[in-house]
Amino acid sequence: MFFLLIFSFLLLSFNSIPAQNFENYSQKIEDKNFEIELVAIQGGSFLMGTEDPKRNMDEKPLHKVVVDDFWMGKYEINWQQYDAFVFTEILDDNFLSENELKKLGIDAVSAATAPYVDMSFGMGKENSPAVNMTQYAALMYCKWLTAKTGVFYRLPTEAEWEFVCKQGRTDQVTDLQNVGWFEKNSNKKYQKTGLKTPNKFGIYDMLGNVSEWVLDQYEEDYYKNSPKNNPWNKPDQLYPRVVRGGSWKDTADKLCCTSRQRSNANWKRRDPQIPKSNWWHTNAPFVGFRVVRPKKQPSKEEIEQYWLKAIEDYGIN
Repeated sequence: MFFLLIFSFLLLSFNSIPAQNFENYSQKIEDKNFEIELVAIQGGSFLMGTEDPKRNMDEKPLHKVVVDDFWMGKYEINWQQYDAFVFTEILDDNFLSENELKKLGIDAVSAATAPYVDMSFGMGKENSPAVNMTQYAALMYCKWLTAKTGVFYRLPTEAEWEFVCKQGRTDQVTDLQNVGWFEKNSNKKYQKTGLKTPNKFGIYDMLGNVSEWVLDQYEEDYYKNSPKNNPWNKPDQLYPRVVRGGSWKDTADKLCCTSRQRSNANWKRRDPQIPKSNWWHTNAPFVGFRVVRPKKQPSKEEIEQYWLKAIEDYGIN
């Protein structure tokens, strides 16, 4: 126990270094043979949404938003990284000590239910983006990653995601085929992460390949009343939630920094289980996620409230 406490202290100290310097870094994970690369994003104000008359009404009005500094995953979470969570033995895994977990606002981590079919549907694993998970599963991955590392990770908000997309000039290219996989060039499947040109921040696949979960509840007219500072439309029902960026099966108009797509119950229609799984969308091989880390580590109380607000309404299929 003494060794474990010392290790936890050293791990927490190590993970505080990037926060002081605020630079890109790779998150190591104890007893796993991979790292998650993160890019430092200096926050600020920007204009969220669009005035383009050709765009959808749920992308309007154009409005000013401010986001704080954070790190964002350089790549979408891939199968190697995701399966480490799905197939782990939660009770036997090498988490931080119980005291350290409590300091992080974590009382338990739920184990994912193993998929009953190959959720890649033959499109590839390892460095390919993980797909078909529910938003709940993506959130629990973040909780597992927090418990493994001693650093608070979560999904991005819509505002953070769009900030990185716009400020990174992601869709300001002469040919979308240079930055993303979509209907025109994907060969009807997702592709390995990082094969296209990154945006100005050095972040890959924000547009195309797989659509990405964000934290927000979807409301068509949310922008009309959105707060200015760090907006997050906190969930109060299971459907719909927001995904961003477009995917390998989408048309080019979905590969846009302002495009908002929504989840729905049909994403589970092939699931034969009763009740249907809280972990898998068997009809969403186009949805994945990436993680973010706020520069300012939240307090224990703030993290506890985050898990409650982000996850509390699940249990409905």
